[in-house]
Amino acid sequence: MKLDSLTPPLFSGVPECTIDETLFQQFLERADSDQWDNWTLFQLIREAEATKISPSFDQLLCLQHLPAVIPYPHQVETAKKVLNELQGRAILADEVGLGKTIEAGLILKEYMMRGLVKKALVLVPASLVLQWTRELNEKFSIGAFAQRNEWSWTTYNVLVSSIDTTKREPHRSLVLEQDWDLVIVDEAHKLKNRKTKNWELINRLRKKYLLLLTATPIQNDLKELYNLINLLKPGQLGSAQHFTASFIEQRRKPKNPVELREALSQVMIRNKRSEGGIYFTNRNVTSIPLELSVQERELYEAVSSFVKEEYLKRRAEKGNVLPLITLQREICSSPYAALPTLERMYKDPKTPESLKTRIEHLYQMGESIPLNEYTKGKTVIDLVTQTNDKVIVFTEYRASQEYLMYMLEQAGVRAIPFRGGFGRGKKDWMKDLFEKRAQVMVATEAGGEGINLQFCNHVINFDLPWNPMRIEQRIGRVHRLGQTRDVYVYNMATRGTIEEHIVNLLQEKIRMFEMVIGELDLIIGKMKLSKNIENDIMDWIMEAKSETELAARFDELGQQVTKAREDLLQDTFPEWGL
Repeated sequence: MKLDSLTPPLFSGVPECTIDETLFQQFLERADSDQWDNWTLFQLIREAEATKISPSFDQLLCLQHLPAVIPYPHQVETAKKVLNELQGRAILADEVGLGKTIEAGLILKEYMMRGLVKKALVLVPASLVLQWTRELNEKFSIGAFAQRNEWSWTTYNVLVSSIDTTKREPHRSLVLEQDWDLVIVDEAHKLKNRKTKNWELINRLRKKYLLLLTATPIQNDLKELYNLINLLKPGQLGSAQHFTASFIEQRRKPKNPVELREALSQVMIRNKRSEGGIYFTNRNVTSIPLELSVQERELYEAVSSFVKEEYLKRRAEKGNVLPLITLQREICSSPYAALPTLERMYKDPKTPESLKTRIEHLYQMGESIPLNEYTKGKTVIDLVTQTNDKVIVFTEYRASQEYLMYMLEQAGVRAIPFRGGFGRGKKDWMKDLFEKRAQVMVATEAGGEGINLQFCNHVINFDLPWNPMRIEQRIGRVHRLGQTRDVYVYNMATRGTIEEHIVNLLQEKIRMFEMVIGELDLIIGKMKLSKNIENDIMDWIMEAKSETELAARFDELGQQVTKAREDLLQDTFPEWGL
């Protein structure tokens, strides 16, 4: 007998039964459909029921559903502790490079699978919006979207946004009007001051769970830590006055460390490389000294002389010295990089006629050097050819990038550009092309942030930024957790130029390439160096009366960094967990 031959009258002998015609018809349709015995649906229903009745988070259900993620043991244990013991409110304070993003992703995925989180907000620096969005989608199969406009706030359940955008109107009001199940804040040390709009925004968000990610929960003052913890669990450390009286002996020296460590264990987890089980490949750094050609040397000397004269004059008159700083740095990169600035200076109506003749002469000197005769360019081609592997080449300047792309094309090397002007989609596309089709990526400073390139292990610094922090950002794209091969870094250093001093400072004086990832960040923070360190270096260059005097200034900076590093090793609060 066919099921569709059954009709309600067959049940007419059961007076207690009332038949719903619509429901019965749906039953008949389902019985005849192929979904009646669909094994996939059965498995999904079974897993859903198991999730609901699971009494604890001792086993992470999400691990069975993340083929693109093989988490390290410390990441799994961190996720379990946050879920089981810290009730979803925690500071994830692992040392840089140990995968705080993976830990946060595991926690988010687990909560979503158990039906405890539906709406989630991820707030990150603008340069990391694309990376977070992509990793949540590709690694964790979470439908995350990058915030693009006002409508995004009410359209998507899982949203990744820049914290700087979010704190501005009209976005701020739209975010504060909603209830969020989970909020994740990356680079959370930017919330250390409770008087800032960042802190106020996170404090006012209506949220059930909150994760704060930072490798530096303390930078200058223990009160910064108090402000972070107050976002998570107000009152956990008492009032501000009680915390100061009970736990602070000096700004960075704790009182009652055992008691403080116990209080911190209720809100913070910090994994370290020294605890073992966390492996980083070696970093091999080579300085490549180069001799400029006669034409290049003449141009460099002429530009440097021009810059020095004008810099000292303008600074005395409190004029604009920025174009001169830019020009000096560009000529260290390549003659081609300096040409656009020289052209702009020539066309600037404020430029005196007396200078235009000199600027025009410098421009003609640079233009007369054949592109295929640049010393650094030829060396890059040789290195790429010898390496016969994927290479990322960093330069600070768009013109040098265009020059390198041209040279690589002429040499028959497949290369792709990467720079800040690209939209999120194009950056994604460029990364994919580099991984699957091209041998070389030529990146400006934008390539030093927001992308992970562990499939590449060769880095060429065509020119070096004058701010040491940017070097670590560059190398950190390839030398990070997940890199399986040793990393090779090549630094170009033209003899008799400022570039030689910069390479010597970074590589020999402060030995920054030997530091673990993130160590330089702590050192710079401790030293409280000027945010405009590039300007300070420019002052040294312009004021130095000789190469010996300039070298001495760089030596002094190197000694300061070394001293700060030694102090930091003795000032990491091992007795109470930091």
